[in-house]
Amino acid sequence: MEIISLTYPHELNKEDLPQTVAAIGFFDGIHKGHQKVINQALNIAKNGHKQSAVITFDPHPSVVLQGKMEDVQYLTPLDEKAALIEKIGIDRLYIIRFDRKLAQLSPEGFLAHFITGLNIDHLVAGYDFTFGFKGAGNMKNIHQMLQEPVEVSMIDKLNYKSEKISSTRIRNALLAGNITEAEELLGRSVQINGEVVHGDKRGRTIGYPTANLSLTKPHFLPKIGVYAVEVIIDGNTYYGMANLGYKPTFSDQRLDPKIEVHIFDFDENLYGREIQIIWKQFIREEVKFSGIDQLINQLKQDERNIRQYFS
Repeated sequence: MEIISLTYPHELNKEDLPQTVAAIGFFDGIHKGHQKVINQALNIAKNGHKQSAVITFDPHPSVVLQGKMEDVQYLTPLDEKAALIEKIGIDRLYIIRFDRKLAQLSPEGFLAHFITGLNIDHLVAGYDFTFGFKGAGNMKNIHQMLQEPVEVSMIDKLNYKSEKISSTRIRNALLAGNITEAEELLGRSVQINGEVVHGDKRGRTIGYPTANLSLTKPHFLPKIGVYAVEVIIDGNTYYGMANLGYKPTFSDQRLDPKIEVHIFDFDENLYGREIQIIWKQFIREEVKFSGIDQLINQLKQDERNIRQYFS
């Protein structure tokens, strides 16, 4: 898949680009609803012997429109989003830089510059996609704003248990520790990648050495607590238990939550290596214990419960 980063205005020449069928949207999470939009574009492109593309934006428009300067926690940071789109089989990914200049662009200008200007002759989007200054362009009025003929396919919402699948619904499921629902909405497992870094090494002194994970990109995390997890290391899958939280037994400070994973039946050195964590089941809330012995007893119980879960 070819990845092309664009700003407004871009300097690409329509005449140099192939006729393309494109899906457009922010697509955070690449959930089942997003997959429906993207796969529709892919199928139309294949049937018409044309190129397929996805058009997305970075950062999220709220960063510019609402002045959110802090790092936005995405379900799928940009590199993960790109990898998932490539896996679907798309030929080209356009990443449009969302800045104040783009936010001021009229709907007509947006279509002329980023749709017909990229030689896109068939556009696929969800029913709620908006574009142009203050979101004035939408899937109902898009034909009035196009200055050149473009076919448009609008994809209706996709429901799960009578409710729309959305990135917000997935975030709410994760915040509730409902991994199963998040998996159903995403159509895949809930996972993160990170590098193993040095921690305070307290776990090894109590019989539960942990891999401390440093996330390479801000990532939306599930509810604070203890989880059954799968750990992918060099393509091999291991079971383990993860604590996502603040380690209140050892500190009253509530800084950014940390991810510590005790990997069952594993004793290799992982420092500096990237591993993948797949969240499987919320086990319990994070608790402040009165002493080390109480903590160890609970960890032993957690291990029994999680080994039973995986058996």
